[in-house]
Amino acid sequence: MLQTLSIRDFVIVDQLSLDFGSGFTVLTGETGAGKSILIDALSLVLGARGEGGITRAGCEKAEINAVFEISALAELQAWLDENEIGVDDAQLLLRRVIYADGRSRAFINGSPATIQQLREIGEFLVDIYSQHAHHSLLKSASQRQVLDAYAGLQPLAAQVAAAYQAWQVLYRQRMDAERNAEAYAVELAELRDQVRELAALAPVDEEWEPLQQEHVRLSHGASILAGGEECRELLSEGELAAIRQLNRAQSRLQELAEYDNSLQEALDILNTALIQLDETDRFLNRYLQHADLDPERLQEVENRIHELHAAARKYRTRPEALAVLLEACQARMGELERTHDNHQLQLDEAKARSQYDGLAEQLSLGRQQAAQSLGEKITAEMQRLSLSGGRFAVDLLAQEPAATGTEQVEFLVAGHAGVAPRPLSKVASGGELSRISLAIRVVTARQGDVPTMIFDEVDVGIGGGVAEVVGQLLKTLGNQRQVLVITHLPQVAAQGSQHLRVSKQVLDGQTLSRIDALDQNQRVDEVARMLGGVEITETTRQHATEMLAASH
Repeated sequence: MLQTLSIRDFVIVDQLSLDFGSGFTVLTGETGAGKSILIDALSLVLGARGEGGITRAGCEKAEINAVFEISALAELQAWLDENEIGVDDAQLLLRRVIYADGRSRAFINGSPATIQQLREIGEFLVDIYSQHAHHSLLKSASQRQVLDAYAGLQPLAAQVAAAYQAWQVLYRQRMDAERNAEAYAVELAELRDQVRELAALAPVDEEWEPLQQEHVRLSHGASILAGGEECRELLSEGELAAIRQLNRAQSRLQELAEYDNSLQEALDILNTALIQLDETDRFLNRYLQHADLDPERLQEVENRIHELHAAARKYRTRPEALAVLLEACQARMGELERTHDNHQLQLDEAKARSQYDGLAEQLSLGRQQAAQSLGEKITAEMQRLSLSGGRFAVDLLAQEPAATGTEQVEFLVAGHAGVAPRPLSKVASGGELSRISLAIRVVTARQGDVPTMIFDEVDVGIGGGVAEVVGQLLKTLGNQRQVLVITHLPQVAAQGSQHLRVSKQVLDGQTLSRIDALDQNQRVDEVARMLGGVEITETTRQHATEMLAASH
């Protein structure tokens, strides 16, 4: 449930903080006051794409914070655990910062996050319905999604789509193999020869550089041995060897240091130098005794380098890339061998088709069962919305196997008794479409588990007694979910358990929007304004009072 929404420097809002309760909240205000700003801000903090002009004029950035209570949302908590996002006290803080230059940053519980993560979290938290959603219901894809959501079939529908894609991949492989069988046979023969030759060569990853280094060492073996002996002669073996000379200097300095302690520092440095020279001499002695500078090994290394060079030239690659080439050739050869075995391809394709058919059949059965139930429930709501005698039905039309299943979903409606239902897109007027859409949303919302629903002026084209029924429907829905409605109808506004009013004012030459939570007296004034326009009379005020009293 949405608990708090804070907005700073967003469009025409300088600073705003709202607390929300459970149940049915209405948001009203004059045209142009910025009622949809709240929805826009909430959409952004839930991962919607930002557009230009979001930050308030003259400001560096806009900032939106939303706090949700999620103790009852086990699936969301599992998602947070999976993404290693900690939650304190079952509260979730989402934050979105949008800079004037278009850059954007997102945070979840104070930690940096991606916009995609916000979007995924938003699917657990809020459903937003706008008046444009009416028109989306005219599309077959939207109608199918509504039915699947109502029936809880989305996971199965996703499995069907995945099975269809797997089947189509194998189908395309088989068709491709049949069309290119001759060319693939030639390529496979060439690959087999290439793999056989490279496998015999047995190139190894990271072999080339050490081989080069070993070749340099072996090819200069005589120089290395002669130079090592010469160094030992200079260090310790010769009559004027450096170590002997420094030992003499050490003895002399020891004598002199007894007369002047300040010479001790020089003696310490010399002692360190002698230790390092001794270590150097011992190292050279060990190296010369164990030096592996075998001419036969040199020949082996030269032969290996020649083989790798020759293969690299033949296959137009670098010597160090031969091992990778062998792996790639083996992988491609495996693909072609499977492709060459057309019988196995047919078996694999048939198995994938069978898996798809089984899942699609389950999906069809689920849709058939849900279609009748959905039609009956929406028909019942239509009676309440002054569509007496009207009827709603869900038709399932057979189609060729597809990622969406083996049937198209089509919503049919009859506006009054005695008329055969026809496709929703062909018979519903604007007002009827609004009412039918609302009936669909109310019915399907009862099956869902998203805790917060927001309706952005979905009551457009509705008035009179129907508007009061719409308000009652939304109020009833508020008993099950947190419902926030932006409305221009006083009959709907009067039904709310919480009432927020949007207004605008000009300060220092800037137009700013503000939202206030209304007490009972303020609600009377606001509903009276909605009833009677700019000038509020005692009659409209009395009417508003009666309307509020009747709804509670």
